[in-house]
Amino acid sequence: MLQKETVTGGRLSDTDLRRYSTASRMVFGREELDRYGDTNLGDVLKRLPGITISGVPGRGGDIRMRGLGRGYTLILINGEPAPRGFSIDTLSPEQVERIEIMRAPVAENSARAIAGTINIILREEIAKRENEIRASVGYETGAWFPNLTLQRNDRIDKFSYNITATTGYRHRSPSQWLRETTAIDTRTGATTLHQLQHDSGENSGTALHLNGQLNWRLDGGDNFVLTPFVSSSRGRSEGDTTLEQSSGAVPAPYAHSHWRAESESTTARAFGNYRLRFKDGGRLELKFNVGTTKIDGRIDRTQFAANNAVAHVVASSTGIRDTSAGQSGKFSKPLGAGHQFGAGWEIETSRRKETASNIQDGFDALAQYGDIEAKTERGALYVQDEWDVSPLWSMYGGLRGETIRTASASSLTDVHNRSAVLSPLFHSVWKFDAESKDQVRLALTRSYRAPTLNNLAAVPTLNATYSADQPNTPTNADSVGNPQLKPELAWGVDMAIEHYFEAGGMLSASVFRRSIDDLIRSITTLETVSYSPVQRWVSRPRNIGHALSKGIELEAKFRLDELVGGAPKLNVRMNYSRFWSDVEGISGPNNRLDQQPTWTANFGADYRMTSLPLSVGGNLNLTPAFVVTQAAGQEYMQGRKRVADAYALWRINAATQLRLSAANLFGADYLTTNRELFATTEQTAQTTTRSFRFYSARLEVKF
Repeated sequence: MLQKETVTGGRLSDTDLRRYSTASRMVFGREELDRYGDTNLGDVLKRLPGITISGVPGRGGDIRMRGLGRGYTLILINGEPAPRGFSIDTLSPEQVERIEIMRAPVAENSARAIAGTINIILREEIAKRENEIRASVGYETGAWFPNLTLQRNDRIDKFSYNITATTGYRHRSPSQWLRETTAIDTRTGATTLHQLQHDSGENSGTALHLNGQLNWRLDGGDNFVLTPFVSSSRGRSEGDTTLEQSSGAVPAPYAHSHWRAESESTTARAFGNYRLRFKDGGRLELKFNVGTTKIDGRIDRTQFAANNAVAHVVASSTGIRDTSAGQSGKFSKPLGAGHQFGAGWEIETSRRKETASNIQDGFDALAQYGDIEAKTERGALYVQDEWDVSPLWSMYGGLRGETIRTASASSLTDVHNRSAVLSPLFHSVWKFDAESKDQVRLALTRSYRAPTLNNLAAVPTLNATYSADQPNTPTNADSVGNPQLKPELAWGVDMAIEHYFEAGGMLSASVFRRSIDDLIRSITTLETVSYSPVQRWVSRPRNIGHALSKGIELEAKFRLDELVGGAPKLNVRMNYSRFWSDVEGISGPNNRLDQQPTWTANFGADYRMTSLPLSVGGNLNLTPAFVVTQAAGQEYMQGRKRVADAYALWRINAATQLRLSAANLFGADYLTTNRELFATTEQTAQTTTRSFRFYSARLEVKF
């Protein structure tokens, strides 16, 4: 008779998942997601190594890895590319199980990841029945932000499910920014234009997010998982703008204006995953995703002259309808102990219909373009092989071919663009000896950045300050796409050395280099346009040549008593990234990649008291002031950002805890400057935007 044995095991920690992965992968689970009680996933991301969030602190923004943003950083949801127009702000941390960060691409994911990949895994199956309520309230400048999250997990025989629902309301008042525009004649030094534009307003909105995971365990070890996701939000803002012009060759376009904006967004998506297991150890994983997004926005603006007479009435609106569907498959089979082969495919198509109008004094400046219809098709094939060559050496090799076709049509112009990239990918990990806590990583990869539909579409976006029948300025330019854009292609190398502590801490030092061809950059020029009787300044993306980006990334996570005997059990987290970049064809200094800072840093610590059921912690996020020369005579400058957060967690009992947190404690102004030098005129526009401290309290109850 065979002896019955019971084997128990736990899930690997976030640090161990990183340690034993051949490809460089950082994992951040529920502990990191819950620590500060954030209501916005972007606030979680800003503390993670190498990640920054552009824009005003506390207001969301573009997610950037290694200082590189939109298009350079690949965002995945459950391993699938995020839909076009997806905003990270539509996800609350409560909906997310973990975040995976990969600094170099792998074949089973898209290679559109020159900077790296962020994979957001939604809440997963939980084996035991559990309900949880999280009720919170936030406070900012006299306004309250209630938020409620309900979560339920249960199992019925071979079926299990997890459902999370989050709803919230916000009302922010006041938001304020000041823009100072100055033009100087470089021959005489005389000021030819000076404007002060002050904007003050308030905004409010509601949001509802639903997601779940439905899991069926089938006979033979097969498994089917369905992950629905629904997000709906509405927002309204209203305010006033004053424009003071003390000097200028032509009168100011207005003296003051009143504006009102409304927006509504709804997204519904479903991810399916069917896993089949074969007797020989092989596995086939079939995935599908379908989704639809509806976005409507409207802005009404009335501009008044100094005598309060109506100068201009502008009403602009946008309606977007997106649908998408995709199917992918992956076959994997062990070829021996520690040797796994895989191959797969991906097919995805998305369609967009967009209606846009810009009615100025009864005339629609964009009427000639009509409705815009666009279609994007993406297909990929890949193979990959992961092999533990020896107990000390693991390697991964992959090859991925990916094609993207984009077509856009309006009554005035048609756009067709096709890009294809073949990406060889190699990763390797070497341990110094069988018991070593030290290891070295190497990755050699080919990645790319494809032009977005907005980069390609020739339909303009008009600047709001100057109406279409007036000349605008270089720092108040319109923007328009370029149908002839080619993708950026990059060869990359990543190297890292890692040390792991017994108690779960780690130290890491890494370097990277990206050599980029056909760099895309927006260039502002004076053009004759079809939508205005006068010439207008227009910003248009172009392929301008070669660029190089490189950097050093340092990371530490440890308990202080591991390093210093007798020290308190203080959990410390630190990361520092230093970036260099150079764009050929643009004279220095500061001929860097667009909006890439010179460095970023995070310093955080947590302490769990032994005498009280209380944990406290804080984090400091730093980005220095920097300047980027975008083209000859064009510069972008950003002031320093300092964001400090803190929290306290009181464990009332095993099922109940109270979390208090404070975000953006400095409440510092956010400063950006655009400088344009053309002919004999130098024009500078400096914008100062207020940011605010945010306080919140959240009660978490499990039952």
